[in-house]
Amino acid sequence: MQKSFFSTAFLLILLNVLVKPFFLFGIDAQVQNQVGADEYGLYFSLLNFSFLFSMVLDVGITNYNTKNIAESPQLVYRYFGSVIGIRILLGLIYASITIGCGLLLNYSTKQLEILSLLTLNQFLAGMILYFRSNFAGLHWFKTDAFFSILDRLILIIICSVLLYSSWVEESFQIMWFVEAQTASYGTAAFIALLLSISQIGKPKVRIKKAFSLAILRRTAPFAMLTLLMMLYSRIDAVMIERLLPDGPYQAGIYAQGFRLLDAANIFALLIAGLLLPIFARKIKKKNLIESLLKSVASFMISVAIIIAISTSFFAAPILDLIYSYTTNYSYSVFSVIILSFVPMSATYVFGTLLTANGNLKELNKMALLGLMFNLVLNFILIPIIGAMGAAIATLLTQFFTALWQIWLVKKYFHLRINVKLIAKIVMLSLIGIVLSFFAQRHQELFNLIGFVGLVFVLMGITFLLKIFSVSDLKKKLRPME
Repeated sequence: MQKSFFSTAFLLILLNVLVKPFFLFGIDAQVQNQVGADEYGLYFSLLNFSFLFSMVLDVGITNYNTKNIAESPQLVYRYFGSVIGIRILLGLIYASITIGCGLLLNYSTKQLEILSLLTLNQFLAGMILYFRSNFAGLHWFKTDAFFSILDRLILIIICSVLLYSSWVEESFQIMWFVEAQTASYGTAAFIALLLSISQIGKPKVRIKKAFSLAILRRTAPFAMLTLLMMLYSRIDAVMIERLLPDGPYQAGIYAQGFRLLDAANIFALLIAGLLLPIFARKIKKKNLIESLLKSVASFMISVAIIIAISTSFFAAPILDLIYSYTTNYSYSVFSVIILSFVPMSATYVFGTLLTANGNLKELNKMALLGLMFNLVLNFILIPIIGAMGAAIATLLTQFFTALWQIWLVKKYFHLRINVKLIAKIVMLSLIGIVLSFFAQRHQELFNLIGFVGLVFVLMGITFLLKIFSVSDLKKKLRPME
């Protein structure tokens, strides 16, 4: 079946623009406003702690499955039930490790109660991702797009009642938020399972020792990569809460900025999810990659630069719009952490290509050094400057790993350095910085209207510089058979 990547990507982004940002700012941010920085900061730390070992839930199965189903679609019918059996076993192992580590860290009864539910949520979210990997591998992109927002849509409905309805007289509690997530993930996973059964067949859930060991051996490099990248991207909030006397409060400040970085990353992550099967099939058919890579990378990086620079300089009006309490310190933390969106966007393109090409050994080396780099920076900076230290560590680590991945792509795909494109991207960045400084010095421009104006001006400059072409991008992202 012929599918247009461009139109599918547009649908995927449209659905997520309508749902996920509303969740982040209309629900998640309002939960933080109602429960306060300390209470939310504690939840945010535990949430990130639950992410640290979530690799055990997947051990690389999702990426491996997407790649292999894209290359050989008939495998989905053969492996469906057995993979579900493996994931249930891995879920039990993951829960034991996560709760056990929580006990070793002397988490309180309340913290362990929250962590237990978050652990269940991670398992359910992982099941949804597995079902989506089948949909993406089979190129059922519209189905995948629907399930990319279903759990958040359900969560919005539940939390809207709890936050805004007159039916609820009690003050909002953070545990309600966690329990609402459990209900949302559970419902979405159940619907995805029913659809999978109707299209693929009823799974015979079982754990075959030989099959399980074979899958785990093949996915081990994916698992290690996932673990290492999860550690260096999620450990910051845990370290803030553990290393500082006012850790929960500082974690709450960090969460304010990280939430907007998460919102920006939604779109880059969605494109990366679509790119993996496209890259995998192109590589298998030995199609040329360089032209497609240039178009996608120039688009992703230039958009990331526009978003990162404009939001960094306009931190005050943006945060004031979202949160009921802000400080100059929270503005500063956000201004630094949002710049991480640029190297992260590069990673979503170049890292996805390397994953599709099977360069897991090299990616794991990169991720291990990235983790070590991040830990050293956090241990040095967090005790001195708090959440700002974590923001700086994140920014430097993301640039370090992104540049490494670009070098790996150049090495393994024998690509030339496009000096002209790099010069255009640097020029766009410099123009954005100059215009932002100008807006800051003129208070009548330093507001949300000025922010929107700056974004449109920078987009216009991007087209004038011809950094990327929408028609060219659409042409190169033609459907795959």
